[in-house]
Amino acid sequence: MAACLTRSSFYSGLLKGAALLTIAVAVAGCAGKSNLTTGSIPKMSKPVSEMNTTELRGAADSYGRAYEKNPKDRTVGMNYANVLRMNGRNDQALAVMQQVAISNPNDREVLAAYGKAQAAAGQLEQALNTIMRAQTPDRPDWKLKSAEGAILDQLGRAGDARQRYREALDLNPNEPSVLSNLGMSYLLAKDLKTAETYLHSAASQPGADSSVRQNLALAVGLQGRFQEAENIARRELTSEQAEANVAYLRSMLTQQNAWKKLASDDSGNTN
Repeated sequence: MAACLTRSSFYSGLLKGAALLTIAVAVAGCAGKSNLTTGSIPKMSKPVSEMNTTELRGAADSYGRAYEKNPKDRTVGMNYANVLRMNGRNDQALAVMQQVAISNPNDREVLAAYGKAQAAAGQLEQALNTIMRAQTPDRPDWKLKSAEGAILDQLGRAGDARQRYREALDLNPNEPSVLSNLGMSYLLAKDLKTAETYLHSAASQPGADSSVRQNLALAVGLQGRFQEAENIARRELTSEQAEANVAYLRSMLTQQNAWKKLASDDSGNTN
């Protein structure tokens, strides 16, 4: 990266390069976690969030074979798309979810997963429309509210995004994945102190997963408290994952001009 970064290029780098960020993947209609919802076949030994690169490739191959045998199986299709995304194969994941959505046009969970696939492939406006179609006013779903918020954040509509997160929290108070997304929304706006507050709250909730703590590590590290951030980043991860996250945190903090600009702009602006 260049030594002096604009806000958009700086955070674009974060979103593309940091495995610890979950705002992009949290646009699922589910809880913003990467756990597979395994059906009877195939069965995975661990959630994808805990898999290394080799294990992710193996999971993709396993689900790919199952999908080829029965491409109309919604559970297999959704899990296959999820693993493909985790392998960075976003266009292929989108193609799989498109077929699943055609076969299940009124299934809210399928529509939510389809919206996730669209967002991961960069089709943000289409993803937002899909997620909104999955929501019903008489039975609002906090997962979909959070998904909608994550997409709005990526579209640069931070105020609208935070409103959706707060609506999600009204439906499911203290949900860690939503608090994490809300914290990341403030991080994207360079309000690091507010981001850390929400991320600390998210990490303290029962059921908070590793991705929440990795987001907290990022917020702490960007404020210059690198040792604290490194300690957070190394918890609960494999050695490979921890080293990747710590290396990325270090790379962010070595961009001195970008860091100084970020810190100087951290004036507590909120929407």
